Amino acid sequence: MRFGRSIAVLIAVAAVPALGQDASELRYKAEARAAARPALVARYGPDDLRSGELRLPAGKGPFPVAVVIHGGCWTASYDTLGGIAGVADALTKRGIATWNIEYRRMGDPGAGWPGTFEDIGAGIDHLAVLAKSQPIDLARVAVIGHSAGAHLALWGASRGRLGPRFAPVVKPVAVVAIDGPGALAPFVGIDAKVCGQPVIVPMMGGPPDQQAEAYAMASPADHLPLGMRQLLVMAAFKPFMAPYAAAARAAGDSVEVIEGGEDHFEVVTPSTADGRKTIDFIVDRAFAR
Repeated sequence: MRFGRSIAVLIAVAAVPALGQDASELRYKAEARAAARPALVARYGPDDLRSGELRLPAGKGPFPVAVVIHGGCWTASYDTLGGIAGVADALTKRGIATWNIEYRRMGDPGAGWPGTFEDIGAGIDHLAVLAKSQPIDLARVAVIGHSAGAHLALWGASRGRLGPRFAPVVKPVAVVAIDGPGALAPFVGIDAKVCGQPVIVPMMGGPPDQQAEAYAMASPADHLPLGMRQLLVMAAFKPFMAPYAAAARAAGDSVEVIEGGEDHFEVVTPSTADGRKTIDFIVDRAFAR
């Protein structure tokens, strides 16, 4: 299903914040810096831009495992996997192994379409390699992302709908999108306000009318139903998530939604009320029978 720019969404754009180093973002990153060190750091590709941090809970396992994908406007200068380490650590303390991945972003060699997306797929599929030596359960995999990472998490979960080129090795049972878009075209133009510069058109190699096939391949909203449980956490980007949630439900997917406040970072800051709500939501629902 393709998303247009509805009047309601355009009106709501005025309420979408520009991302920057405000107090809530600084608190989010401070908690990330305090996260426990990972049990393992490994590459899933040829360089450190394609690597990840594995955190393991106490005990023997095998543990359910969450692939964690950070945000940052799909741009190398904005954030790294270190930014979302607090979420990974909080989940690990609740009994979920976490594989927090880095990936190529705009500004990195080879980033954009399809390189960034290929990295997300390879990062998820690397769980099959890790499972040979680490106590993780490939039958209980969830993909979690925040902001731009929410879009990439949904895309990673949609790979089974994209034909042999992107066919998954590891198949998640759930995807968790935390305050990020499910489609790219409606975000074109708005990205300049939110990110401080246009990102999507450079990432996709042109505007939607010139790269229609690429945008369709890169937008999870065009590949519903995903065939797995979808957990959506809506906060500042609710105007872009609500249409996606409605479309996913209409397509027959199981969709559960919680709403935070209007702050984009409190929902991924585990010490805040909204952050605790997000962690509880994932722990309680991502691997539920």
